[in-house]
Amino acid sequence: MKASALILTYNEEINIRRCLESLVGFEDIVVLDSGSTDYTLDIATELGARILTRPFDNFAEQRNFGLDHGAFVHEWVLHLDADEALTREFRMALEALEPNDTIDCWRVPSKTMLNGKWLKHAGMYPAYQVRLGHRDRLRFEQVGHGQRETTPPDRVGTFTEPYLHYNFSHGLEKWFAKHIRYALDEAIEIQTQRSRSAPLKDLVSRDSTRRRRALKALISRLPAWVRPPARFFHVLVIRRGYLDGAAGVQYALMLSAYEAMIGSFQSHQQSSEYRCVD
Repeated sequence: MKASALILTYNEEINIRRCLESLVGFEDIVVLDSGSTDYTLDIATELGARILTRPFDNFAEQRNFGLDHGAFVHEWVLHLDADEALTREFRMALEALEPNDTIDCWRVPSKTMLNGKWLKHAGMYPAYQVRLGHRDRLRFEQVGHGQRETTPPDRVGTFTEPYLHYNFSHGLEKWFAKHIRYALDEAIEIQTQRSRSAPLKDLVSRDSTRRRRALKALISRLPAWVRPPARFFHVLVIRRGYLDGAAGVQYALMLSAYEAMIGSFQSHQQSSEYRCVD
């Protein structure tokens, strides 16, 4: 398969070169930037990418804008963030992929990297996201802090070769600052989802993405104070994050702290609702 690439950026001079240099063989690369003030766009231009700009509102609208305005050379588009990179094996698997009319997009796994180590267990591998799709038949909607495809499940394929995700490349301070924003989005999404029926049947689905989303919906109904230790136990013990060594323990603690931030925002929202009722 020949594919174009769409990369989202904002002040990513530390990552963009690695990302673009991993796209060996890609003839058409578009960088959609949200107003970088560093050397991101200079590096992207130097390495031959076309540039689009748009103020950031959320990931779904950003990717949809890129699909609508990217004028891509190829029908199929690979979606990346600047802190992600392809491997040689990924590129070979993509080249060998045969598109067909029954599939609109593919979900793709990633390897989470921390301190130069792949978090094979603590990183929830393989956690799939739709990142490869037809430029006209794939669109996204915002869910929590991230995007989700609007494509019917029976038209989503599975691409098994992972890309690399260096999501701590800006340092832990920025990771936590970013996840404070994400936690607020997640808290709002949890409140919204609680008004709907949990898709419990998906807990036994053969589709791992459906199982993961159903489990997330179920866990979100637990009391806020239970979720941080439960997340830590799940990552470190059930997912065997301890096999990743110190990096696995560190990541389990970080996710536990993130869960606590979500609970804190939830409690604040509920207190505000009660005050409004009073």
